[in-house]
Amino acid sequence: MGNRLEGKTALVTGSTSNIGRAIAFEFASEGAHVVVSGRDKARGEEVVSEIIQMGGKGDLVLADLDGSVEATSALVAEATRVLGQVDILVNNAGVFPGSTTLTTDEASFDQVYAINVKTPYFLVAAVVPAMVERGSGVIINLGSWVARIGIPVGSLYSSTKGAVEALTRAWASEFGPLGVRVNAIAPGVVRTPADDGFGDRHPGEMMMRGTPAGGSGSPSAIAHAAVYLASDEASFVHGTVIDVDGGRVGVAVISI
Repeated sequence: MGNRLEGKTALVTGSTSNIGRAIAFEFASEGAHVVVSGRDKARGEEVVSEIIQMGGKGDLVLADLDGSVEATSALVAEATRVLGQVDILVNNAGVFPGSTTLTTDEASFDQVYAINVKTPYFLVAAVVPAMVERGSGVIINLGSWVARIGIPVGSLYSSTKGAVEALTRAWASEFGPLGVRVNAIAPGVVRTPADDGFGDRHPGEMMMRGTPAGGSGSPSAIAHAAVYLASDEASFVHGTVIDVDGGRVGVAVISI
């Protein structure tokens, strides 16, 4: 257990699995009281139980974030009731349809934008006023490496993450002078337990060939970056997107 976030409170959306789960654990291990949020009660209770077993503080607040103001406002209100106040908001919840432009219908388009863009937009709108009133707060958004490198599938998802990264810079300009730091993390290819059966043939592993890392990362790698951005160590960091992608976006490795 560390103390980089001692005395802080955090709301992490989509934290019942994968990257969000890892962020919740790391925040709790650094002293934060974390609200774990998602749709799956059983998985959420498991995450909270593990946080408490390791000596941390965690509570579950179920939420089906469909992009509506009602859903986002209700989540922030309940998280505030449980925590007393929300010092850190992590906008992690999102969906990735592996569809192409020609196979995406209007309903799917609207749903993905509602979850990936509209939900973080109105979560920020709900949580920021209290942060501004206190003169302090941290917002961390989850972008993606595919927001800046085109791939032949996932155009819809890529566009939503591009929007989130643009919002990160806009919000940093809007709220930074009022005491609220806003930054983002752009994860690269991250392997989860569900991917273990693929071995080296996993599409993500092939995408990471020719990078310094040479392979995919883990959810904990993203969580470590989130702890840094949430902590006072990043007090001079505003409107930045940190690439945690094994060098996928910025570096090419040439074998001779």
